[in-house]
Amino acid sequence: MLEALFSRHKIILFVFVILVGFFAWHSKDFETNASADTLISEDNEEFIKSQKINQQFSPEEFLIIAYRPKSGDIFSETSLQNIAAISGKIEQLPRVKAVRSVMTVPLLSKAGKELSADMKPNDFTQQKLQLPASELRSLFKDHPIYDGLLINHEQTASGIQVLFKPDIILQNINADILAIQSKRLDGALSKDDKTELAHLKAKAAPQEKALRETRNKEIEILRGIIKDYSADADLYLGGVHVLGYQLINIIQNDLKVFGSAIALLICLLVLLVFRRFSWVIITVACCASNLLITVGAFGLLNLKATVISSNFISLQLILSLAIVIHLIVQYREDAESHPDISQKDLVVLTLKNKIAPCFFAGFTTSLGFASLLLSEIQPVIAFGWMMIVAMAVTILCTLLLFPALLLLFPREKPSSNTTFLARPVNALHHICIKSGGAIILVSIIFFGASVFGALQLNVENSFINYFGEKTEVYKELSFIDKEFGGSTPLDIIYTPPEEPRPDKNLVLRAKDIQNVQRIQKALGEFEAMGTRLSVLNFTQLAKQINNGRPLTEYELTAIYWTLDKGIREDLLGSFFLEPPAQLRISARIKDSTEGLDRGAMLAEIHGKIQALGISKDDYQLSSLFVLYQAMLEQLFTSQILTLGAVFIALGIAFCLIFRSVKIASIAIIPNIISAIAILGIMGWLRIPLDFMTMTIAAIAMGIAVDDTIHYTHRYLQELKNTSAEKAIERSHHSVGYALIYTSLIIAIGFALLGFSDFVPSVLFGLLTGLAIIIALIADLTLLPVLLHKFVRGDIHNNAVASDEMAK
Repeated sequence: MLEALFSRHKIILFVFVILVGFFAWHSKDFETNASADTLISEDNEEFIKSQKINQQFSPEEFLIIAYRPKSGDIFSETSLQNIAAISGKIEQLPRVKAVRSVMTVPLLSKAGKELSADMKPNDFTQQKLQLPASELRSLFKDHPIYDGLLINHEQTASGIQVLFKPDIILQNINADILAIQSKRLDGALSKDDKTELAHLKAKAAPQEKALRETRNKEIEILRGIIKDYSADADLYLGGVHVLGYQLINIIQNDLKVFGSAIALLICLLVLLVFRRFSWVIITVACCASNLLITVGAFGLLNLKATVISSNFISLQLILSLAIVIHLIVQYREDAESHPDISQKDLVVLTLKNKIAPCFFAGFTTSLGFASLLLSEIQPVIAFGWMMIVAMAVTILCTLLLFPALLLLFPREKPSSNTTFLARPVNALHHICIKSGGAIILVSIIFFGASVFGALQLNVENSFINYFGEKTEVYKELSFIDKEFGGSTPLDIIYTPPEEPRPDKNLVLRAKDIQNVQRIQKALGEFEAMGTRLSVLNFTQLAKQINNGRPLTEYELTAIYWTLDKGIREDLLGSFFLEPPAQLRISARIKDSTEGLDRGAMLAEIHGKIQALGISKDDYQLSSLFVLYQAMLEQLFTSQILTLGAVFIALGIAFCLIFRSVKIASIAIIPNIISAIAILGIMGWLRIPLDFMTMTIAAIAMGIAVDDTIHYTHRYLQELKNTSAEKAIERSHHSVGYALIYTSLIIAIGFALLGFSDFVPSVLFGLLTGLAIIIALIADLTLLPVLLHKFVRGDIHNNAVASDEMAK
């Protein structure tokens, strides 16, 4: 069958050219969406509750620009003119609803007795009043609302808050989506609900894509605007969508720069090891074809790369390269063993020898990634599907394209394996035979230390710390975080117990405001707590307007209805709802706080609020800070469960492949060690588990599975006709070379990511490279020792089992 298939190798190549062209065209539809909200599962109960709160209070989308003069006062004429000029240019953007700055916000304390429903807010702005710097400084000092929002506490930098108009069409679609998702809080969705939900999400997708593109263009325009004022001031841009923009840019830049560098390095190393340009051409063609087809397929399937799945290209490169190198080594070995057969027969022989282990390696690697589907977290599930698709493409395309390409080149002359690796390989196989007990003891100690290290792991997430401290991105985000009230939003929704009201016309009750005040005071005790806004800030402003005298709840109600509707909505619209009464405290957490433990902080916030006598049924914590932490903890639990499940699944798969429980049990050991070792090393080095590092254990497991199957399959093949000692020697001097070549090339390639400014890329590159080396060592030491000790003698039936299954 193989002979007939590859007698038409030119037809196969022609079909591949068509396929690659087709999928390359559709690769333009593939998206990288690294915004922070992609890390939140839409089906998560906390997410649904949070969305319902957002729908009720309708907090506005905004970003902030910080202006810090290089010399002079923030209230100097030059600074105020620049802030006004920047604000004026930003207001011209179509989607901008309003721009708030020290120049444009109404200074209500200057309105005095002129407070009325007919007042014009613009009459009491700095643009209109032109107050001297000293009076401005006094007005903004410890301002109940603007301090920490539009001016930092030290008054050395001013903030320009840009508010955007909502996308009404998308808002309405999302409201319909939320109405269906909310039914999950009471039970499972019906078939009709699921169908309608899928339809609405498909309808929302182009609107969301257009909005993301608009936001990115707006950020680029804003950067262009503020760049014109960089001679006078340091300007920093911050906000949730700015973070997403930065993540996308850095990830895409790393993919281009380091992807190209890794590709070039791989070409050089393949040429150095195999010393033929034809092998470089074949390797590049296989890897490039696999990637183009996969990315095009993702575009067609509407699978987007998120922060979690952004390294899928690197992973597919590993998988493609590993198969290609195993095929090259097998071809060269067969060429040496059969010097007289033709190129076509030699290619077919190579494929016959390698099709079974390559297929089994691909199957078990896919099984490892399929474990991610057991997670309840949508971004993790999506990553699992992406890698299953990538693995299927890699196996099918490489096993067809490699031999078809190889048939275009003349037969390679027989060559021996007397390479620079000959001595190390000789030493390894002698150690395996003579020092098996020592290897097992060292492995047990290493595994124990890894388990202990893994127990020290904690979950943590700080987007600011994703960037190197010397980068402009880090400086920008950390400045906004420290000086303007924090980065990650946290909402506390207080719902007072229903009680009869003495006067139904009262808007705000004194008791409710007092409870909000107590909650805000408790929140202020946390070092990491930034800006806190609620109706309390409105009452403090009212007190300030009233010459420092506290107002009664009747007076507050009177001022509420006296204020201009626009000011009233600005001050209270996002913080107060009735009936029934609900009060929102909008807080932000300073992500850059040293030693911040977000899980412990959330637990302590609950404790402090309940210590005030407020029942847990009367308040709710919500927004991104809560959702991120809940997702991380769920992801941590999910990964433990899925790793356990995949080990069981791999054990069953190995039993089916090798037809032996004993061999399957031996083969699973290096995979367990490599996965746990990476978690242990992270624990020892105090590297927290986050959305990026969570996947490294699965990656290590996938790599170890490939090498384990190739080595075990070759050992069983050799054991049919020779002793266990000789089987180890021959396995080391055949497939062992392929393992070393593959592992060294990939590890060195991934080590290049250590030069990235994006910390997750650095950790991914270094830890993945380390995982490859650990897997290599386990497969060339512990695995052969266990096989030698427990798998000896006549095992012909087991040895040929995988070949029979392949047929």
